[in-house]
Amino acid sequence: MSIETAVQGGSFDLHVHTTASDGDYTPEELVKKAKEVGLKHIAITDHDTLAGVEEAQRAGRALGVHVIAGVELSTKYRGKSVDVLGYDLRDPSELHQTLSRMREGREDRAYRIIQKFTDLGMPMTIEDVKEFSQGGVIGRPHIAKAIVKKGYVSDYQTVFDEYLADGKPCALDKVVLSPQEGIELIHAAGGQAVLAHPVHLHDDNLVRELLKTCEFDGLEVWHREQDEDANRRYRQMAEEFGLFMTGGSDFHNDSHQLGCFGYTGGIFE
Repeated sequence: MSIETAVQGGSFDLHVHTTASDGDYTPEELVKKAKEVGLKHIAITDHDTLAGVEEAQRAGRALGVHVIAGVELSTKYRGKSVDVLGYDLRDPSELHQTLSRMREGREDRAYRIIQKFTDLGMPMTIEDVKEFSQGGVIGRPHIAKAIVKKGYVSDYQTVFDEYLADGKPCALDKVVLSPQEGIELIHAAGGQAVLAHPVHLHDDNLVRELLKTCEFDGLEVWHREQDEDANRRYRQMAEEFGLFMTGGSDFHNDSHQLGCFGYTGGIFE
């Protein structure tokens, strides 16, 4: 079953995260939750890893939920973060190799960020951070949770705002691909590449530039952070560039709803 068939079938969420990256639910738990809320199709799109896909698909077969093999690749374009969603990954061997190298780079980055916090009088170890990554890719969210648990900072968002955001004392760039490089890896895996949450770019001219210069197959035209006006604009862009349309909640935890239940106006028709 293709990604486009899943969208047309309704009751879906094509942008979800598990403990394999920075989500709170294990792959199996997330599929169970999808079943509970009535979803028929979900795509596991963890950041720069496919580690949660097999477990999720196994749970999906048992529970009658169609689980699409996906990924969300971190890329950079003109100094801005651009996330590229990959779907229907059938032969991801080259992608696995690249993601493995990126994972090693992210672990090295985590060690260096931990040292920055230690230098600021907030010591912790990599084991403190791995408590929150649960074997998945180590990222800034796990470091932030470790900082809060140790009582150095009162809440998660403050850790990001004061220490981990770009330009802050503990910020470090991660090794990333260009959007086109990410797209080519997805295509080499037999998959389809989608520009994720274009609203995050805060610049529709840049969105158009990306769609014009990169070989995207689709555009995420519905996202929980986009209002109806944005949904309409991105649908028009998808039609203009001949791209298929997707949507997802970008689910990480229970702070927001799992499933594409908030869209209106038949934006995927």
